[in-house]
Amino acid sequence: MKAVIPAAGLGTRFLPATKAVPKEMLLVCDRPAIQYVVEEGLASDADEVVIVNARTKQAIEDHFAPDPDLVALLRERGKDAYADEVERVGNLPVSFVYQDEALGLGHAVLCAADKTGADPFYVLLGDVLVPDNEMLPAMQKVSDQHGGASVIAVMPVADEEVDRFGVIAGIEVEPGVWKVNGLVEKPPAEEAPTNLAVFGRYLLTPRIMELLREVKPGVGGEIQLTDALDALLQEEEMYALVVSPKDGFDTGTRESWLATNNALAAKG
Repeated sequence: MKAVIPAAGLGTRFLPATKAVPKEMLLVCDRPAIQYVVEEGLASDADEVVIVNARTKQAIEDHFAPDPDLVALLRERGKDAYADEVERVGNLPVSFVYQDEALGLGHAVLCAADKTGADPFYVLLGDVLVPDNEMLPAMQKVSDQHGGASVIAVMPVADEEVDRFGVIAGIEVEPGVWKVNGLVEKPPAEEAPTNLAVFGRYLLTPRIMELLREVKPGVGGEIQLTDALDALLQEEEMYALVVSPKDGFDTGTRESWLATNNALAAKG
């Protein structure tokens, strides 16, 4: 089972900082943001993380590549703790595929199809950090309880904020678990079926890859993952796990990135 992390975006909200440094490599406390996401994926049932990268973002690949010369130098200088960490991160089971055109999140996920094969897989959006690594196992449990169905994480948001997110429609089948019957992208507050916004963690059946090949460009001329999820709902059941705002941290804007640094630093 694989965990897919789309990471080919330009990071325009962080310019000029991201002109030379990928947004995913910006430091959050003691490590790049993407390392949190990789480690979360590997703390689940996934045996490998597949990063969908842009060819211009070599720094991400360098971070997860072995560097025996640096390790040796650190050990010569008595910095064994640093050497151990560099060695550990450089040997994590991480591979790369490439999205050569910015054709949307759905297209980015599709770029990993050869890696995911005929198995279910996770998608982890890199703007969201879940340091306790407990969300994916909880989603897997819901899937197992419902015959291997796809599961998405959702989070309650204020009514005045629902027009910023994709939200679900459905019914609550048990505390904290909804059966999804629709997804609506950025609805006006008065038209939103719920206030449960898609959070950036997905456990998807392999059928989604076939549907992504058939999806026509949608909003912004891009291949939207939401459109493929809507199509999947016509064929398979889908569930949503409601998570708490304290379970994850957003790094998608400069303000939220700074708040996340402060929150995680305070937690020690």
